[in-house]
Amino acid sequence: TDVLPAEERGAGAAISVLGYRLGMLVSGGLALWLADRYLGWQGMYWLMAALLIPCIIATLFAPEPSDVIPVPRSLEQAVAEPLRDFFGRNNAWLILLLIVLYKLGDAFAMSLTTTFLIRGVGFDAGEVGVVNKTLGLFATIVGALYGGVLMQRLTLFRALLIFGILQGASNAGYWLLSITDKHTISMAAAVFFENLCGGMGTAAFVALLMTLCNKSFSATQFALLSALSAVGRVYVGPIAGWFVEAHGWPTFYLFSVVAAV
Repeated sequence: TDVLPAEERGAGAAISVLGYRLGMLVSGGLALWLADRYLGWQGMYWLMAALLIPCIIATLFAPEPSDVIPVPRSLEQAVAEPLRDFFGRNNAWLILLLIVLYKLGDAFAMSLTTTFLIRGVGFDAGEVGVVNKTLGLFATIVGALYGGVLMQRLTLFRALLIFGILQGASNAGYWLLSITDKHTISMAAAVFFENLCGGMGTAAFVALLMTLCNKSFSATQFALLSALSAVGRVYVGPIAGWFVEAHGWPTFYLFSVVAAV
């Protein structure tokens, strides 16, 4: 928000998603594997600390924002003024509604994906784990990067609209799994397409959050908007479980397509 011009925010959002996902991989499954097989916990933590060195170097050489923004001197300047600035805009509440709802349909379907693949379809837990953690992660990264490339040619509104529709449509892959015979290739295709479209949607969504932030209050406003975007994902799980119990997997995933779109 502070450094990138408007035309580069799509690419910047894609790179941020890439870094976040790689960080999850390195600090999660890869770290556990290295600690168990080769390094032990002490060596693993030393390695994790060493991986921060390139981040520090990149930060030192990164350009300063072109606009000089005064440092807040009080809690009111740090919190209250950013909130007043945001809610003083036209249609502020509609913007908040968009932020809460944009990823809600996708989160609704994803909240029970592992349960569905294991209990609903009957795949082996190890098989599901490998596909989700490798193919799913790869698809998310590819989707984010591809979304960033497409956003160089699209307006932000068109990118949000197209990627949002793709997010919803991608849930149809799980609906097909729920009404057809079990097949590993079908599962892999559904996981890949859903994560690919989800990565594209996430890139556009992060770019939206960056655009909505006033440079004078970017840290507080980005934190606020990011937190609000997670509200739906936090509370959607119990509702999704009840819906499956009441209506079954096929209806659940059809509903998730409609809800996302």
